[in-house]
Amino acid sequence: MSESEVSNHKVKEIEIRENKVYIQFYFDETLLSAEQDSLLFYLKDTDKCIPFSLTQISSLDGLGLYESVIDIEEHSKAFSRKTKWEIYVQIADKQKKRLLCSEKVTGLLYYYFEKENFVFFPSTTKRGELVFRTSEPLLFAAIDRATIRKDGSIFVAGYYDFPEWHTKEPSKVTGTLIMENDLDSHISRFSLDGTGKDNSNDRFSTYRRFETTIYLTEGLHSLKKVHYRFHLEISFQDEAKHKVLKCNQLAYLPADGEKNKQKRICTISKSKKRVKVRTKTPKRYLSISVSPYYYKQQLYENTSKLFRKWKNANKLLLVYKVLFKVVGYFPVKKNSIVFESFLGKQYSCNPRAIYEYIQANHSEFKLYWSVDPRYLKNFEGKNLDVVPRFSIKWLFIMARANFWVSNSRLPLWIPKPRHTTYLQTWHGTPLKKLAADMDEVHMPETNTKMYKSNFLYEARNWDYLISPNAYSSEIFKSAFQFKKKMIESGYPRNDILYKKHSKEELRQLKEKFAIPLDKKVLLYAPTWRDDQFYKKGKYKFDLELDLNKLKRELGEEYVVILRMHYLVAENFDLSPYKGFAFDYSNYEDIRELYLISDLLITDYSSVFFDYGNLKRPIIFFVYDIETYRDKLRGFYFDFEKKAPGPLAKTTDEVIECINSGNVTNQKFNDFYNKFCYLEDGNASARVVKEVFLQ
Repeated sequence: MSESEVSNHKVKEIEIRENKVYIQFYFDETLLSAEQDSLLFYLKDTDKCIPFSLTQISSLDGLGLYESVIDIEEHSKAFSRKTKWEIYVQIADKQKKRLLCSEKVTGLLYYYFEKENFVFFPSTTKRGELVFRTSEPLLFAAIDRATIRKDGSIFVAGYYDFPEWHTKEPSKVTGTLIMENDLDSHISRFSLDGTGKDNSNDRFSTYRRFETTIYLTEGLHSLKKVHYRFHLEISFQDEAKHKVLKCNQLAYLPADGEKNKQKRICTISKSKKRVKVRTKTPKRYLSISVSPYYYKQQLYENTSKLFRKWKNANKLLLVYKVLFKVVGYFPVKKNSIVFESFLGKQYSCNPRAIYEYIQANHSEFKLYWSVDPRYLKNFEGKNLDVVPRFSIKWLFIMARANFWVSNSRLPLWIPKPRHTTYLQTWHGTPLKKLAADMDEVHMPETNTKMYKSNFLYEARNWDYLISPNAYSSEIFKSAFQFKKKMIESGYPRNDILYKKHSKEELRQLKEKFAIPLDKKVLLYAPTWRDDQFYKKGKYKFDLELDLNKLKRELGEEYVVILRMHYLVAENFDLSPYKGFAFDYSNYEDIRELYLISDLLITDYSSVFFDYGNLKRPIIFFVYDIETYRDKLRGFYFDFEKKAPGPLAKTTDEVIECINSGNVTNQKFNDFYNKFCYLEDGNASARVVKEVFLQ
């Protein structure tokens, strides 16, 4: 079982036998009770729900394997009409989580309602979530074998089925594989050789097998890469009628022992080409690409790949660390400062504010930005001196730098030279518990003891720590075990909020973000959940805020901007909400989003401490507050009593708060005086004077 298949709220396998659907999935045992909780089928865009009981089968490293059995005939009235069902797992306090699909959810299994002439089958959304659909009979098909030959042709084999054939055998069945390229939409057709029904596979014994050879001699370009997508077309005779079935976007589901990625250098039309066959996720479509082959490029790619492998190996890391330490004994580069924000992903937050102040007022400093190479595009066009993180150049600059400025932790293995002053700016006023103050840690690839130990080990390197207020200072001392110089200055990133911004400047900002000038702006900026993740550093986020309802109730007056936490790795499909919902999660500077927003909707994110400086309304959408408060993190103060705005647990309650004008409360002044009293637009100047001008 691969690691990708064994992950939280992810399906292991689905089977349809006789009139029952068997769904097996993994889920965190601490969140789920098979006796009390259930699997939920929610009819899309409605509140209609059908619950099904759970049985725990086994346990693996804290993840339980659960099974739910759905009796299709028992619920035939619901399932035998054209519908779409979203699948959730109900957990404590009436909360629910979407189930994700795995590679074994093929979408080729189905149940046929013969009388109604509908099929009920599992499928996958663009975000990889499990759904069940009921529709008119479809052509179900997939490729399960593919072999790239030396001449560039590709042998493929697969299977197809049509539900109506179970009751009426077709005649004169013929098939065509249709290939279309992405350059000029050139279409090629390849006849299928049928080999009868597939009796070797119990799951697909009713399916008909086929095979054919794809020739890539047409539609190629001498210099450009070409991508191909595939469709299947089946013709047959039914009671003297000629019928044609089509399967758009043919799936590629390699059989056991087959690879889901292949590549080969081939000679096509007397020139060398690189041919790749792979599965395009999350819907697992067959994708073939052909690109020109260049020896130097191949050599470079092989060398880079080898270097990446070495770099990830412990031995190379040890060599790199030793080299870093040796260079750290070289003479210091006086007045050199290396900035880094959110692990090198953004040009933002407190490091950016300090950088811009120094750049404008102190030309004697040499300024660098440490950047994750995968995010170099975020730094283009800003006239910054960028250094790719963990490169050789970065090593020599970091190890000899006079100052480091970061708003999050640096890797543990980096030894801080004696001549380097490390300014940790951090990135928020704490509501949720941090580091040593956390009772339990639910993050991937760590445990509570290891997380705290690693955090405090790195925090020992900090020479200065910025605090936005006295409240934060006390918590930072406890959570980070920090005993060096605390700079209680306010946050440099909030300086911009105290500058006067004319109506014309705000209008230009709205135009920059393509926001309608006649609409008010709702900014939705939630935090991440420790226990919802794809892997370390990449967290899931289920959008519980119902955009359909928001648009229906508020769309005449408002638009909504989504701004996810930098650790959240989601790409939301907002096409149904065009002109109403905008996703600016990847936009680096949230401060500009603050300025154009009329109201903030958040949860436990520290953004509300910053937004409070504008003295604008805040709504707290806290649908999972019991779990977050009691299990995941815990709070430093009684959030429910002292929040500077109303708490809402449903989208309807959020809408009610906005429509009723109930978005401020008497606690706001107390909140502002406790958390924002140091902010005046000059925090950057105070920090620079304290750290860099001594």
